[in-house]
Amino acid sequence: MPRRFSSPMTMLCITVDTELSAALFQRGAGLEENLRRSIWGEVDGQPYGIGWQMTLMERHGVKGVFFLDPMPALVYGPDFLRSIVAAVVERGHEIQLHVHTEWLQWAKTSPVEGRQGRNIGDFSLADQTRLLDLGRNLLEQAGAPAVTAFRAGNFGANDDTLRALSRVGIPWDSSVNLAYLGNGCDIRVDGLAGPHRRLGVIELPVSGIADRPGRFRPAQICALSATEMRAGLRHAAQERHDVFMVVTHSFEMLSRDRERPNRAVMRRFERLCREARRLPGIGMGGFADLPLSLADRAASGFTLARPSRARTASRMMQQLWANWRYERKLVPAWRAMPVPLSGAAKAPPAPPWRLRSGRR
Repeated sequence: MPRRFSSPMTMLCITVDTELSAALFQRGAGLEENLRRSIWGEVDGQPYGIGWQMTLMERHGVKGVFFLDPMPALVYGPDFLRSIVAAVVERGHEIQLHVHTEWLQWAKTSPVEGRQGRNIGDFSLADQTRLLDLGRNLLEQAGAPAVTAFRAGNFGANDDTLRALSRVGIPWDSSVNLAYLGNGCDIRVDGLAGPHRRLGVIELPVSGIADRPGRFRPAQICALSATEMRAGLRHAAQERHDVFMVVTHSFEMLSRDRERPNRAVMRRFERLCREARRLPGIGMGGFADLPLSLADRAASGFTLARPSRARTASRMMQQLWANWRYERKLVPAWRAMPVPLSGAAKAPPAPPWRLRSGRR
């Protein structure tokens, strides 16, 4: 059973952005193929997608939060959402709302009169309100419990997104990722922050570490090594942060072409779950386990795990090897580039935030 969150524990919140691939759709893949490669993560008859992720989390007593994008229902119809929602909810994990507005360009009927944009933040407040209300209704009609949290696709939200969430009654947002600020994410933030109220909702940013002096690297499974993730989680527990927010994707355990499992990323995920289970001061849960009063606490000194050249260099070498091993690049390993972040969007270089470094 999960070690439930209670103050003054730090809650580990593992979130899975669960989405069909617009790129596969553009290349002619049908719904079943897209589901197989993007949601269930099937390779040679073996699953490495959300089913594999839930099994791993359950083995270590971790509850997952699956941010599910319903927008492909505008293209395929809504029926496909039911099997995904049922698979998650029946196993005791959470379904929350994720929106990739790229799908509007192929919608059979547009909810925003044909207007298009890569990110939800590209739309007016009125349009964003319509899109969020539509997305929430699609998930709940597919069997999801009442939606209480949202994350923008590509982290591409702005302040109007928060206003729209307040209008439709969704109290939590997790669209702030410091690595994306000014590169899609246009929510106004003042550096590091834990849960805090803004424009009628509670913002719960993605966690991370300082991988170089003054540089933020997000807590994404394929972006941090197991050692870096452990350092970030331990630091959060030592400082008694309320939440340590981790991101992954439904297809992140696969190579970028989704033709083979990426066992380097799989091992990172397993080591995170194992570390969370054994580390004192860490609870497990999702948004349903967080009190809304969390955002009313007085903020204490909020810092990141301080940078380590050895950790950063080790991760870069690991990713050079993994890129060669699992992406099958026919170039010498010394010429390969580090594996970029998985997902519909890849994180740009982090802005040079002036961060206060905390304890290791």
